[in-house]
Amino acid sequence: MKTLIRENGAEALIGLLVVLLAAWFVSFAWSRTGGGGPADAIRVKALFPNAAGVNIGTDVRVAGLKVGTVAAQTLDPASYQVDVTLAIDPKLKIPKDSTAAITSEGLLGSTFIALVPGGDTTPLKNGDTIIDTQGSIDMMSMIGQFINKSGGDAPAGGGTLAETPATGK
Repeated sequence: MKTLIRENGAEALIGLLVVLLAAWFVSFAWSRTGGGGPADAIRVKALFPNAAGVNIGTDVRVAGLKVGTVAAQTLDPASYQVDVTLAIDPKLKIPKDSTAAITSEGLLGSTFIALVPGGDTTPLKNGDTIIDTQGSIDMMSMIGQFINKSGGDAPAGGGTLAETPATGK
């Protein structure tokens, strides 16, 4: 048995290092993707008509700064809207009448949920629902509408023959 350990000690050590590295990677990935958010986070819900681009771990921001993550999302069977659970930093006292909008950092930027604080003195607490929300905008459909309506009300190909100048005859 001792000779077996001596002969395979290096392989066993390398195997142990690989397992430890894999455990560290799983822990790192879990924390970077939100992993459900911190245990002490304030969990509030928001109903969105369209949540395209939002996944578990998506940032929640106030004034451009990350204040939380998306912890869960489900389809509400009554309204067919996306029920998104936000895990927000408990140190922040975000007003109860705040609004939430799904937006992006630009045409090719990542999607995030922007919270716009309201004026209420009562802060959000666990289980509250943000009423005023705006879903994500379908950029491809907007570009398609712009392209299809770029000519105005005039028919394609210019005007009619009655609008052409006379040749003098």
